[in-house]
Formats: sequence, C-alpha cells, structure tokens
Amino acid sequence: MTTTVPRTANSADTRGWSRWAAALILPIGPAAVAVLRYVLPYDTVDDSATMVSKVVAAPGRMSLVLWLGFIAVLTLVPAAYSVGRVTRQRAPRLTMVALLLLIPGYLSLGWLTAEDQFLWSGAKAGMDAGAITRLADAMHPSAAVAGVFFVLGHVLGTILLGIALWRTRVVARWAALAVIVSQPIHFIAAVIIANHPLDLFGWGLQAVGFAAVGWAILKLPNDKWA
Repeated sequence: MTTTVPRTANSADTRGWSRWAAALILPIGPAAVAVLRYVLPYDTVDDSATMVSKVVAAPGRMSLVLWLGFIAVLTLVPAAYSVGRVTRQRAPRLTMVALLLLIPGYLSLGWLTAEDQFLWSGAKAGMDAGAITRLADAMHPSAAVAGVFFVLGHVLGTILLGIALWRTRVVARWAALAVIVSQPIHFIAAVIIANHPLDLFGWGLQAVGFAAVGWAILKLPNDKWA
C-alpha cells in the first residue's frame, strides 16, 4: 500500500522569492532612466535638426541611451505594480489611480525609444543629417500621443504613488517625499531649464525611494505580501 504525503501550503509558497524579485527590480528602472537622462546627447526641448546633429556627433552616447531605455521598459511597470501591492490595502483608490496613470505611461516609453532608435540607426548608417531630420519630422502621430501618455502618466502617477506611500507609511517619510518630488524635478530639468545633472538627481530620488520600498518589502512576512 502506497502512502501519499500531503503537500503543505509552504511547499508551493513562492512569495519569498517574489518579494526578493520585487525588491531587486524596484530601483533598476528609475536608476536606468536617471543615467539615460544624464548621458542623453540632446535636450528634450531641442528641435529635430538640433537633435539629429547632436546624435550624429555622439552615436556612442545614443547607443547607451537605447540600452538604458530597454532596461527601463522591462522594469518600470513591474516596479510600479510592486509598490502598488504594498499601498493598495491602506490606500486602494489612490493606488488604483496612480497605477492607471503610471502603467500606460511607462508602456508608452517603448514607443518613444523607437524614435531614438531611428535617430541612432540613421547616424550609424551614415545618412545625411537633413534626411534624418525630415524623416524624424514625419513620425507617425501615435508617437505624439505616446509622448502625452508618458509625460502625464509618469509625472502625475509617480506623485500620486508617492502620496500613497506617505499616507500608508510603508516607508519612512523621507523616502515617500523623495518619490513625490522626483518627477516634478525631472519635469523642470527636462522642459523648463534643460539641466541634465538635475534630471539625474530627480530620477535618482525616485530610484532611492523605490529602493526603500524594496527594503520594506524584504522585511514583510509572507502573509503580508498578498
């Protein structure tokens, strides 16, 4: 007669691994964008001709931007979702609105990096700068829509997610505040004064705040990581 040993709940419990995965992923995306914004060869407010000329002059930096953008696209959405997992119990509505803004915004980043890919590819292929500029100006309108989704989504969504962290006290107040102010600083640095070191600082604050959330997740017992 064969005796079957019942499977315990702990044998199938993967929450410990998922907590570690979340903690490791959380700061990667914001940190990647922080470095991306620092090494970006052009300014966000540049016109197409200026952007093209700067990319042609620095293809190596643009290649690094594309790699960092690829890393960000892979990690920002799971990072936002992981933060939402620890704030939704005490701030469900605020978390929901934040994620409804953040996730489409982050997903739109992939569409925006396509334009940078095109600029780098044109420069790498030795195309005439004027031809690259004309093609850049003829980008599909969906790129502009993606830009709106990204700007509104990641700026407003990050602010709301930081407020959710503040209200729920998942992390220390300084970490929640770092997340709240990170994207307004980025917006100022990218759109108003075109300051790449300040942009690095803004996104870096989000990376630090998300790292603090990751540390808080590691300290959670499995039954609190639902």
